[in-house]
Amino acid sequence: MSEERIYLDYCASTPCDSLVIDRMIRLLKVEYANPSSSHKSGRRAHEIIEQHRRMLAIAINALPEEIVFTSGATESNNLAIQGVATAAEQSGNPRKRIVTIGTEHPSVLEPCKKLTEKGFKLSVAPIDSSGTVILSQLSQVFGDDTLLFCIQAANNEIGTIQPLTSAAEIAHKHGALVHSDASQAVGKTSFDVETLNIDLASISSHKCYGPKGVGALWLRGGPAKFPISPMFFGGGHEMGIRPGTSNTIGIVGFCIAIQNAVNRMLSESARISNLRDTFESQLKDSITSVRFNGALNSRLPGVSSITIEDIEADALISRLPNFDLSAASACHSGAPEPSHVLRAIGLSEDTAYSTLRVSFGRETTNQQVESAVQHIADSVRELRRFLAYNKTNSDC
Repeated sequence: MSEERIYLDYCASTPCDSLVIDRMIRLLKVEYANPSSSHKSGRRAHEIIEQHRRMLAIAINALPEEIVFTSGATESNNLAIQGVATAAEQSGNPRKRIVTIGTEHPSVLEPCKKLTEKGFKLSVAPIDSSGTVILSQLSQVFGDDTLLFCIQAANNEIGTIQPLTSAAEIAHKHGALVHSDASQAVGKTSFDVETLNIDLASISSHKCYGPKGVGALWLRGGPAKFPISPMFFGGGHEMGIRPGTSNTIGIVGFCIAIQNAVNRMLSESARISNLRDTFESQLKDSITSVRFNGALNSRLPGVSSITIEDIEADALISRLPNFDLSAASACHSGAPEPSHVLRAIGLSEDTAYSTLRVSFGRETTNQQVESAVQHIADSVRELRRFLAYNKTNSDC
């Protein structure tokens, strides 16, 4: 019999919460009407969506009319960045600069780069070796022409939590709007849009024990008051900002997952942080030349970015067939280039290739952590013996 598979890739995706699955299955059987239809079944589906919109709003301390449901954080990020830029152009706003940081998710960096083809300027704010934005230098990249500042709440590869409130204050002094990709943060660390003082936030369901294919964009004041244009056209859904038949069942699962995660956040984060710390301590005791990346005192509870000297992460992962972990984020899977996040925090190309990400979550156990340490350490020692043998023979 094969060994138990151990899932250690919670940053890429999470298993669906059992409460979410039960609720979605029940609704799938009865709530199949189009929520835009005017008949009784359609109105009931519409009210279910609005009920859960209110649930999500409460979870992040927002207003229901500020929540726009999307297909996930990638769409939300694109809608935020391109929608704000388009609205600015259409209104004659002369601001043409977008500021971001080098460790952002590709769904932020790529639309930012795309806007340069339309005459926008892109500036990259300075970060330190932990991936944290350098607040004392942040004003230097802003100017009177800055329209939007994009900054992650927490990084998906190294777990670094950004000082959002302070960064937003600096951006606002220059008249810029602030957008945060919060897909990794909501439900794992405190995320209150009023306290953070940001203007837009992207949220994803499947990073927080909900179904894939659904998420949200939060807009301060809501679409009726916020300077944003839709990316797609064809209907008045989601307050005219995101057309298309609403995913009733997905929205329900998403909002229940977020509510449950926020309610459990304190106890769950403490337990998962302990697992991560135990893993890192035991791994460091088991092998030499290992270090951990990110803001070690300000990072997500379940993320461990590990650089193991002289060991290619892909070679190590291939020796761990019963463990689901990654050499970088899932969005880079198959890419020949090293992680842009690791390069942005100063790692060399070789060092970046020697880095893997292990991420823990709700279903991770102490026994799984111990097993991971043992198998990773054993595999590293085997690879080092193999490399040493090859080097000895090549020198002969």
